[in-house]
Amino acid sequence: MKKLYPLIAAALTMCAALGAKAQSGNGGFSALIQSGPADASKLVNAYGEPLFKGIGVGLNSGWYNTAKTKKLLHFDVRISVSVASVPTTDKTFDVTQIGLSNNVRPDNASQVIAPTFGGSKNAQGPLLDIYDDSGQKVGSFNTPSGKLGYVPAPQLQLTIGLVQNTDLTVRGIPSVNIGSGNNISSLGFGLRHDLIQDFVGKKAAKVIPFDLAVAFGYSHLNMNIGMNVQPDNGAQPKDGQQSTDFNNQHVAATFNNLMVEVIFSKKIAFFTPFVSVGYNNTHTAFGTIGNFPITTGETITGTSTYTTYTNPINISETSVDGFRADLGFQLTPGFFRIFVSGSLAQYSSVNAGIGFGF
Repeated sequence: MKKLYPLIAAALTMCAALGAKAQSGNGGFSALIQSGPADASKLVNAYGEPLFKGIGVGLNSGWYNTAKTKKLLHFDVRISVSVASVPTTDKTFDVTQIGLSNNVRPDNASQVIAPTFGGSKNAQGPLLDIYDDSGQKVGSFNTPSGKLGYVPAPQLQLTIGLVQNTDLTVRGIPSVNIGSGNNISSLGFGLRHDLIQDFVGKKAAKVIPFDLAVAFGYSHLNMNIGMNVQPDNGAQPKDGQQSTDFNNQHVAATFNNLMVEVIFSKKIAFFTPFVSVGYNNTHTAFGTIGNFPITTGETITGTSTYTTYTNPINISETSVDGFRADLGFQLTPGFFRIFVSGSLAQYSSVNAGIGFGF
């Protein structure tokens, strides 16, 4: 299993790219925090929405590639990767349309379109100016460039047959440390039930030339991304009440995913095409943990002052909620399993993998 960690970690590192530039001071993603808790939450939500949706669609993919359930104590083990594609409409956002306060304004009124996480890596975001409550400009920053036009989500899973034409699936990624305080883990379980015998009985089911099943899956993913946001050069605490301890800053995110589907498949020798329709849902909780210094004013001598905010960004939303359809196939030459599928949901995605079982 340890030999699989580099592959898993590489894909998950791309998912963690939302916080990648947060390691190097107040550039990139961490620059958004300079706008203050309320405005930063809106900017991070708009910028990170493709990541939130992509992870949700990916983690709800690849559960099953046939309606045929496993016989009692039969099993298969597989590793797969789902890749969700970010549509053009989610590659940018308008900073004037997300409800920012009057304390954060575009420096140039004609430059208001910013790339999201799924936008262009070569496009610099618009310059935003920060003002204090008295209308004095205290700073400025560019929104981050894009990172990836797609979002990968690897899965390891085991399926084992139970009684009454039902099988159980357990999937997940053991806690993987991918360096610099970044850590990701996931765990999920699913059930699949063959419906044919429920309607026609065991004997009649043997002559029906297709399989029909209902399935559901639930998974939970934890993501922690280390950060290092320090005061602006020369900035001083606003007063003696401000904390100067900026250790242990990190992003903490959780994704709770639910999938329900009906699967139709037909086995032809070792080739099994399938189609499924269903519903998927992802709830995202995303926050910054720790103390963060945010420039909020100046002294009479012109020295910048900062206010320390604890856990300044807190996002809780339903990122994915709606219909999905999957089409694909499974090859079963002997003990081996090879499978490929494509999905239509809020984001289109593909899933592919290999495994073995009987």
